[in-house]
Amino acid sequence: MKLLLVDDHALFREGVALLLASLEPNVEVLQAGSCESAMELIAASAGIEIVLMDLQLPGASGLEAIRLLRDRYPELPVVAVSSSEDKETVLQALDAGAMGFITKSSSSSVLRAALKLVLSKGIYLPPSVFLADAMRASVVAEDSTEPTQQRAVTPETLGLTSRQSAVLFRILQGKSAKLIGRELGLSGSTVKVHTSAVLRALNVTTRTQAVISASKLGLRFPASYNG
Repeated sequence: MKLLLVDDHALFREGVALLLASLEPNVEVLQAGSCESAMELIAASAGIEIVLMDLQLPGASGLEAIRLLRDRYPELPVVAVSSSEDKETVLQALDAGAMGFITKSSSSSVLRAALKLVLSKGIYLPPSVFLADAMRASVVAEDSTEPTQQRAVTPETLGLTSRQSAVLFRILQGKSAKLIGRELGLSGSTVKVHTSAVLRALNVTTRTQAVISASKLGLRFPASYNG
């Protein structure tokens, strides 16, 4: 695994690099202290598989950097890293195009699991994002006599067509409607129709809410899926 870690604190970068080396023997960690140097590294280094982006950076912010990466390198997954985990910060990172959000207080096992999940086309979000929903769900569960069963959730189980599934797959990657249309050979209006169907299936109204819902459901695509 080749990873780019972007943070303006050298001590934090070195600590995470050592931690990753102990977790994954074959990991190669590149380091950058700003958005600008990160862009230079990405342009000069082939094979970067994932980016860990601190949100508090000098110059261009981490959110700006994520948006820039989504525009220039739409296939490259970016995970936001922050000392904050309030819902507003998480939503801002998702709006910018992040495919995951890791707090700096996370354990090494959480970091490893999050990276593996994102690399396998999943989305990792901190449990705190779902806390309010979980509390509401627990109240409903107490009043219900029906046993609950966990099952794997796929686009098919949500009732999505193959084309709608392909659109959802790209929405979860943070790709813009224009890029989705270009990749799938669809007009802007057709992408909009499929996106509306996807949002209805997930019972949400925005793309960001769709990302959160998919993460909460544990939605999975086949490992080799490319839409």
